[in-house]
Amino acid sequence: MDEAGEIRIRSAHRTDADAVARIYAHHVLNGTASFDIVPRTSVETEQKIADISAKGWPFLVAERDGRILGYAYATPFRDRPAYGFTCEDSIYVDSDCVGQGVGGRLLRALMTQATQCGFRQMMAVIGGGEPASVALHSKMGFTHAGLMRSVGRKFGRWLDSVYMQAELGEGNMSVPPKEPA
Repeated sequence: MDEAGEIRIRSAHRTDADAVARIYAHHVLNGTASFDIVPRTSVETEQKIADISAKGWPFLVAERDGRILGYAYATPFRDRPAYGFTCEDSIYVDSDCVGQGVGGRLLRALMTQATQCGFRQMMAVIGGGEPASVALHSKMGFTHAGLMRSVGRKFGRWLDSVYMQAELGEGNMSVPPKEPA
């Protein structure tokens, strides 16, 4: 059993959908990390959790004393077969918990679980070049992989997307057990 006040990282459950949707809604309505304009509903979020989990990919939440503090998940970077060993992370922290180490704990666990799923590279696509997200990913070993200038528009301004990349597990140092089909 966890100590009171300790942050626990665990797999998301459908019952976490309301909290996950609430966290995401704040970022959609107040930030540029997501290029969504309208937040997902709890029902849509519940389906997203179910879909990602059913495919065996990690969808994690950070929880303390029964409260969801943030979440993260990994999905394939692109749907073409040759990208099969590359995933993209998504990570969002409750606005009341920013700066408390929640993001680092989530991303570290996500990278571990994505490696266990067979991914060799993890991409971060950071909408608006959000400084906190860039700093978190840099701290976790991600390096700058590219900049897409003025590819989004939100809050009356053009937004860039920053690409960052981290090698997972053996990365490209070995041949995968099976080539993409």
